[in-house]
Amino acid sequence: MSPRKGQNAKPDGKMTIAELAQRTGMTVRNIRAHQTRGLLPPPEVHGRTGYYNEDHVARIELTREMQAEGLNLEAIRRVLESSEGSSREMVDFARAIRAPFEDETPEIYDAAELAGLWGAEEFDPKLLARVEAMGVVRQLPDGKIEVISPRLQAAGAALIELGVPGDAAVETAEALRNASEKVARTFVELFVREIWEPFDKAGRPEEDWPKVREALDRMRPLASDALLAMFQITMGESTEKASERTLRGGSEPSEKRRRRRSSGSRRSSRRS
Repeated sequence: MSPRKGQNAKPDGKMTIAELAQRTGMTVRNIRAHQTRGLLPPPEVHGRTGYYNEDHVARIELTREMQAEGLNLEAIRRVLESSEGSSREMVDFARAIRAPFEDETPEIYDAAELAGLWGAEEFDPKLLARVEAMGVVRQLPDGKIEVISPRLQAAGAALIELGVPGDAAVETAEALRNASEKVARTFVELFVREIWEPFDKAGRPEEDWPKVREALDRMRPLASDALLAMFQITMGESTEKASERTLRGGSEPSEKRRRRRSSGSRRSSRRS
């Protein structure tokens, strides 16, 4: 007996497992292994055939991306298991989280060339290690150096030109790094507390995924703008206070300053 008309017709927008394998570049065997591990939801069955959709494609893409980030399959399974909503929304959100914050294009230098910009024939290995630990540069296997933040490198080189020792320039960068980490944590905690946690407690409704992703995207430039604006205010205040102290010191009569230095020298001599 021949099947009824349309009984074996493929539903619109659906794929067989072979077509899913071709679409994603995976083997049928690996797709079935993903299902066994709980990484991929079961297919939608029509008649006796299982069909897959774009959510399955998105799950496979997300699994690959998380593997590339170093997560093992069990960790990926737990992440996927804890997430509600469509896989496509989850993929988009995960990509937004992992998107690089910086907008600079790294530059490659010969070690000697970079050292020359810092006024030295060669880099002190300890100093270079400190700069690398901050994430500003990366030593490459061929001996060259990748400058991840050309802006910071240019700022460091400018300080060297002004007469600031390399060690002092790196120490300043380390202080800035520590202060920036506190600011970054402030904004991350704000996002988690005010946006993610309410979304999570609500059961991660599918219709709210785009709103959460948009909030994350908008938070990035807002954080940068707020940090720059506050820095400009505090830099102005600090400069004004420092200039007042300098001017007050310079306005003292020279004889008064001389007596103060002389008095300090005598006290130092008595202590010794």
